[in-house]
Amino acid sequence: MVIKFVSLMAANSDPTYRAIAGYLAQQLALPITYVEDRPWQERQRMLELGQVALGAICGAVYVRLAAQPSPPVQLLAAPVLRAARYQGQPIYFSDVIVPTESRTQTFADLRGNVLAYNEPNSYSGYQVVRAHLAALGEARGFFGGIVAAGSHQAALHMVLNGAADAASIDSIVLERELELHPDLAAGFRTVATLGPSPIPPLVAAQQLPPATTHALRAALLQMHEDAEGRRILHAGQLARFVAVADAGYGYIRAQLHHASSVDLADTHL
Repeated sequence: MVIKFVSLMAANSDPTYRAIAGYLAQQLALPITYVEDRPWQERQRMLELGQVALGAICGAVYVRLAAQPSPPVQLLAAPVLRAARYQGQPIYFSDVIVPTESRTQTFADLRGNVLAYNEPNSYSGYQVVRAHLAALGEARGFFGGIVAAGSHQAALHMVLNGAADAASIDSIVLERELELHPDLAAGFRTVATLGPSPIPPLVAAQQLPPATTHALRAALLQMHEDAEGRRILHAGQLARFVAVADAGYGYIRAQLHHASSVDLADTHL
């Protein structure tokens, strides 16, 4: 049986997860294939239907799947990012950015502005903003408009080219994009950081044989101890993988509950 691996993360993480899939295949002598020739929406459906066995997924997607009577996936491990801001923990942030020349200094200054977001099921680009507005007591009408960009990178470029006033960008995506295109840094600045939040995990299908799941988890947790593993992790701005439990994603569950009280839909442009 071929073990299919999909990522629902931003496209700039594909080289990292493709390399991780290859590493696991070599280490465990398993037929693991990285699937990337389909839209992410189709990849997500494949994971939900049990047509793929491994996935890198958004925390919000994980808690939704875990809430099903028979969850199709189980937690495998979670990455820890190398940068100092992550303090050696499996966390990440949502960086709220504006054009460099904007007069905006704080999140509160964004009232009446246009927000670009990647897509509505995204935790870091959409739901975390709703949760933050809930904490501020802003149930509706805070932004002058919102516009779906389709991806974090597209939302970033909407801010850079003036098509939107602000965007909430996954810090993992943003840092990787700046590594690939350092010239972009001159075009924006961060006015707020939301989080930290539990980082998007790696999951395995429940239907995988327990012995295979155990072997995959062990290989990930030991990856930083191996020279080739460290090279792959370093190239992806990662320090290591760590074990995580379902309870660790309780924060995202709570944030999604708060987010449900905020309506952004009536401000679409």
